[in-house]
Amino acid sequence: MTKRLEEAFAKASKLPEKEQDSLAAWLIEELEDEQAWDEKFAKSHDLLARLADEALAEHRAGKTRPLDPDRL
Repeated sequence: MTKRLEEAFAKASKLPEKEQDSLAAWLIEELEDEQAWDEKFAKSHDLLARLADEALAEHRAGKTRPLDPDRL
């Protein structure tokens, strides 16, 4: 555990029990969400590569045009 995380936990341990539980629930949810995103991104590599290939093929075929921010 890093010193910074130890410091955060030391400060959190001084909070009332209800606030500690709220903080713990929030932290666990954040960590689980981050893990879920990592897993989804890892599984999407092939799909992203295929979409990139399709976009490049469309561009090479002249089916794209430059982005004009004024037309958005």
